[in-house]
Amino acid sequence: MAIDFSEINYLSEPDSFTLKADHVQFLLSISGPTVIDISGKDTSRTRVITTLIHGNEPSGLIALHRWLTNLTADNRPVTNMRFIICSPDVASQSPTFGHRYLEDGLDLNRCFDHSLDYSYFKRANLISAAINEVSPEILIDLHNTSGCGPAFAVSVNKTELALSLSSLFCSSLILSEIKLGAIMEQDFRCQTLTVECGGSQDQQSHEVAYQGICHLASIDDVQACHFHRDVDVFLAPLRLQIKPGVDLNYADIDEGFEGVTLLSNIEQFNYGILRAEQMLGWVDQQGLDNLQIIDKQGNNCIGQYFTLRGNQLISKIDLNIFMATKVTSIAKSDCLLYLVAHTNQM
Repeated sequence: MAIDFSEINYLSEPDSFTLKADHVQFLLSISGPTVIDISGKDTSRTRVITTLIHGNEPSGLIALHRWLTNLTADNRPVTNMRFIICSPDVASQSPTFGHRYLEDGLDLNRCFDHSLDYSYFKRANLISAAINEVSPEILIDLHNTSGCGPAFAVSVNKTELALSLSSLFCSSLILSEIKLGAIMEQDFRCQTLTVECGGSQDQQSHEVAYQGICHLASIDDVQACHFHRDVDVFLAPLRLQIKPGVDLNYADIDEGFEGVTLLSNIEQFNYGILRAEQMLGWVDQQGLDNLQIIDKQGNNCIGQYFTLRGNQLISKIDLNIFMATKVTSIAKSDCLLYLVAHTNQM
């Protein structure tokens, strides 16, 4: 499909006709990145929420549409709210919400903070400009996890505000040093937080996003919100990746596949701890050379976290697992999962 990368649309106080009957009809009525502005009781402050950076992560859009259609003159937000729907053209491709990004495109959340100004880099620059032009006091970026799992938040820094904002959506905050060109990593001169609301097919994920938007729109001072809910903090996540060209399969038993075979119920580890000596799957004769975990020094430290028992892939230490997925395309192009040494929990 032909994409106009210079396109960005603005809607102010959209009415029911503009919002259509449901979120899918609304999605199909917009094309490029779309900015929606809602005025608040205090017009001197603005809070920004971005969503649908990935076209297969609908919870933010579903929650946003629900919030907008329930908005009345009596329940205005405490501050101005700016919502940015980043990739409606990707999400609207058949099947709806079926593509992370287009087959011949780029992952938009790897295109921020680049000097390039064409294609998806240009789109990222337009989105950044739309954020900067309102000098937000808060930026929340809503996502869904790649596989099934509970909601968690991610920040590049630990502040009271990051804890408070996390508590509006979930009870876990990951402090990340990973640099991928994501929107969360950029300096918008405000607290920025990514929220992974849970699996894209899970109704609870849509509810997490909706309740979080409601809280963010109704609480005047969010600084102390974390005192009302405990937030677990996890430090320095790493990504377990399969090396380029290596085959990936999922199975319940060892079927002798080439490359790497992960347990078909791999997503269960998103809900708990992968214990030392617990099996994650199987590898071929190349062993751990099929895999990599790149630390911040650029070294492959796979041997610090995993070992082999025969051809079984075994955890060496207790690990907290996030974003484990059995979606092969995402697992191969991005990562198999994120991991944090269990001792790196605060």
